[in-house]
Amino acid sequence: MKSIILGTRGSRLALAQAELVKEALERRPEKPEIVIRTIRTTGDRRLDISLSRPGPKIGRGLFTKELEEALLRREIDVAIHSLKDLPTELPADLALAATLPRHDPVDVLISKSARSLNDIPAGGLVATSSPRRARQITAHRPDLRVSDIRGNVPTRIAKLLAEDSWDSLVLARAGLERLGYRLAGGRLEFETHQMFVTDLVEILPAAGQGAIGLEIRVNDSDLKKFLDDINDARTWFCTAVEREFLRLLGGGCNLPVGIRTSLDGADLCCEAIIFDESDEPRSGTLSGQFNTPRAAASALLKTIYEKGK
Repeated sequence: MKSIILGTRGSRLALAQAELVKEALERRPEKPEIVIRTIRTTGDRRLDISLSRPGPKIGRGLFTKELEEALLRREIDVAIHSLKDLPTELPADLALAATLPRHDPVDVLISKSARSLNDIPAGGLVATSSPRRARQITAHRPDLRVSDIRGNVPTRIAKLLAEDSWDSLVLARAGLERLGYRLAGGRLEFETHQMFVTDLVEILPAAGQGAIGLEIRVNDSDLKKFLDDINDARTWFCTAVEREFLRLLGGGCNLPVGIRTSLDGADLCCEAIIFDESDEPRSGTLSGQFNTPRAAASALLKTIYEKGK
């Protein structure tokens, strides 16, 4: 491999993640030339679209479609994705080839006044673009209001500071830390402002959250072998369980779903919550050893839907 063209979105976070991929590839003994090419996606252009209600004319893959099209046109060799944005069903000629070591997938609460979700005053407003986060927040605190928000990470934090009626904002720790924000000591410094920041351990993350996925053309076998060396096996297995769980639910992002997985040696631990048409969310936990991600995902889904029968 003399050169590899990496395709990525152009946001600061996407470019930071592309640099992590470039650094991992450049640590290989072969040291190919790595080129980063930015591609603007529908999700980047259309900030008017609600991520929770994109509408019938907006297809799946708001942040991935144009990257995949560039792959198929052979304009890039690897598409770099925040794995949580990548649909579980990929085009027939494309495949997920590798995942970098996963960052902590936890969501965090950024607040002007509260040190935890329980500290937000009754009627307080929390901003998030995620139906998964919104449904879990209101399940824990039915008295809170949730508002939709779009934009990159700095834009969202600036909006929180500018809106007097907004108390808090929910973002992923991985994105914040990859952008260089320091979250130590329960404080987040943004420009001249300091806010409280707290891990929302009670909120289950999105499938694939905190992981960077590398997508290639299925017939690029030499590139696949090359990427195998930077693939993190634990991240690959855990995120495969999470993505298979979504796929079994019907392909993905239509339902608000939270899922957390971890490996302790060979033992897999999973917990998930599903907000479907039932009046109450369905949830369940699972632990044990599984030979394949599909076996684990199937067992978790069975545990959840048989619970209480």
